[in-house]
This record gives sequence, C-alpha cells and structure tokens, in this order.
Amino acid sequence: MSTFIDEVTLTVRSGRGGNGSATFHREKHVPRGGPNGADGGRGGDVVLVAARGLRTLLDFRFRRTVFAGDGGNAKQNKRGADGHSERVEVPVGTLVKTMEGELLGDLAEDGSALVVARGGRGGRGNLHFTTSVRQAPTFAEQGEPGEELEIHLELQLIASVGLVGLPNAGKSTLLAAVSAAKPKIASYPFTTITPNLGVVAVDDQRFVMADLPGLIEGASEGHGLGHQFLKHVQRTLVLVHVVDLFPVDESEPMENFRTVEAELRSYSPELGSRRRIIALNKVDLGSAEDVSARAAPFEQEGLPCFLVSGASGQGLPPLLREIASQLQEAEADTEEQPPVRLVQTPVRTMDTWVIEQDEDGFVVLGKGVERAVKMTNLANMEAVRYLHRKLERMGLISALRDAGAQQDDTVKIGEFEFEFEDWER
Repeated sequence: MSTFIDEVTLTVRSGRGGNGSATFHREKHVPRGGPNGADGGRGGDVVLVAARGLRTLLDFRFRRTVFAGDGGNAKQNKRGADGHSERVEVPVGTLVKTMEGELLGDLAEDGSALVVARGGRGGRGNLHFTTSVRQAPTFAEQGEPGEELEIHLELQLIASVGLVGLPNAGKSTLLAAVSAAKPKIASYPFTTITPNLGVVAVDDQRFVMADLPGLIEGASEGHGLGHQFLKHVQRTLVLVHVVDLFPVDESEPMENFRTVEAELRSYSPELGSRRRIIALNKVDLGSAEDVSARAAPFEQEGLPCFLVSGASGQGLPPLLREIASQLQEAEADTEEQPPVRLVQTPVRTMDTWVIEQDEDGFVVLGKGVERAVKMTNLANMEAVRYLHRKLERMGLISALRDAGAQQDDTVKIGEFEFEFEDWER
C-alpha cells in the first residue's frame, strides 16, 4: 500500500547565468576590429506543474532537492547555451509556501504552473558596454547567480463534497456505496488515515466526493490527525456530516455531532458556516422506533437531515439529490465571487538596500547590490570602475558617505570586501 504524504519541504535552486565574453574582431581584412563579445546563456528555472494524475507528494519522500542547469559561457562571439529548466509535477491542489508561511502559489488547476526559482540571466558581452568614450571595453559581465530557497509544499485535495465525522461513522462505506471508490472498510473501529476520492453521478450531474480522515475532539488544536484532516476540508463546497446512530462505544450521537461541529468552527469560522447536510448513518442496525427517537434531536439543527445506511443503500438517492442541489447553488455563489488563485512568480526586489555599521566597517545588504557585485569581474579594473559608477547611480556611494564612510574604510557587500574609494573627493 502506498504512503499518503501531503506535506513536504523542498530545496530548489535555479541555474546560474553563463559569463559573457570580452572579445574583439580578429578578421584578416578588418584592420581595426571592434568588440564583439557575446552574452552568456540564461540559467534554467525550477517550475512546479500541477498534474491530475498525481494524488500524493510521495515522489518527494526521497527527493528533497531540485536543481536546474547553469547557462553556458559565451565563446568569443557565440552566445552561451541556456541552462536546462527543471519542470516538476505535483498533485492538483498543491499550495506552495515559503518556510515562513507566505503563499507563493496555489496550483489548483490541472496544468497550472509556478516558477519557484528563476534562472540567472547571462552576463552581457563587452559589445554592450561600448560608448562614445569607451569604444573598446575589455570587460564583460559574469553570469547572474541563480536563486536557492526552501519551499513548503502542502496538498489540499480538490473535491466538491467532503464527508466529515468521527472515526467509524461509516464515511468509507458511504463513499463506496455511491461511487466506484474502493476505500478500506472493516467491521472493527478504526479511522481512515488517507483521504479517498470517488466520482458520484446524480442524473446528469457528476462531482468528486472525498472520504476524509475521522475527526476527534481537539483536532483543531492538532490532536490526532488534526490539521492534516481539516486542511483537506477547506476546498470543499458542501460538507456531509456523517453521524453513527448506533456507535459501538454507546456514546450519544448528538454529542458526537456537536464535537465535530465545534472542531470545524474552532479551526475556521468560515468552515463552520460552510453548507452542510446531516447523514444519520447505520439506520439498518435499529428498529424504526429506535431510529426515530435517536434522529429526533437532529431535526432542531436547521440543516437538511437524511436517514441512510451506507451498508444497505437505504435512503441514499434522496441524500445524493440534496447534495447535487446544494452543490449547484454553492457553485453559482462561487462564480459570483471567484476565489483568488495566486499562481505567479515571486517578484525580485532589486533596488532596495540598507547600510549597517559594525566594528570592521560598513555592511551593505540588498539583493540588487549583491547581484551587481557578483556579476562583476573584480580582477578587471575597468569592470570595477564600471561597477563603481553603477553604484553611484544607485545612490549607494552617496549613502555610504552620509553614513560616515571614509577613504579606505572596509565595505562588505555579500561575500566580498572592498576598500571605500571616494573618487569624487
């Protein structure tokens, strides 16, 4: 039996861009050939793609890293090759989050894609740096570094209707009776630990129903399967609360019902107000009088209530028709107020930075500044001068002066250290 895995942490790294070249025309009949350095290739992306054929994140149990290919370096006047992008399939319904919990994307539709790490751009060749006063630049850019980050994948099943209830309420039996799903069913008390999906047909309407793990008291606080269960309920439009009218532990059906309802409300007020139908199950285990007496308190709840038996099929057609009707209404409401499906590439912040001072000098923090340094060939003085002018245009040199930086003070940007050169003074 395969293991159901619905959460995983993944390390992703996009490819580094290739270095540009600093070359010149060397043709026999071109006496003063100018610069013709080409660009480096772009680094590969890491892309997550939703695929309907997957049901779990099991593939990532032993694969916790995904690395894309680096871009190729330019060779004279020939552009470097682009790096290979890694396209990784995940189940439909996968949420992609940062380790801090920020939502990056919701892959809720088959084929939807999210670039989680963009490849670095290739460094520009010296041809790009020619000006009226710099006609023969001897430097080129180095490739932009790729991105590396940890992401958290969380699977929320895509089902229109969810069966909720305490363990052994008969949800699996009910699902098997109304669909072609074949969940594990036994006569002894136990709870489903992996969600099961089945397609249900009612007249000309078809919908997906999920038999979800059984709730226990304290689930909203993480007890038992806790949040693993409750998060799968969030995408459903209609909840069918299955109640065992004749529990083997002789507990009160109404108390059991209220336990589950309280957990739903505690986890999310919106979830507690979701459309719900009560299915009083296992009516075949008692007499008509006993069933009527046990069912009477539920009539005061103000929710559609049906007497059913998943084992014998009793009462299932009316229940399914009510589910189909409620689902149509819920889908109409959803069309009027469509949910936000965030599927986008995180935006890079390139032009913000801060300056901090420590006992060794000054530290500049900022992704854009750090990338500019990493893409500079620091062994080439002409390239270093170009970097200095670029930092001046960004306002960083002036800000360092205002922060108190003096000639030859140490300035650290990323992993590199420099002596502050105040060329204007």
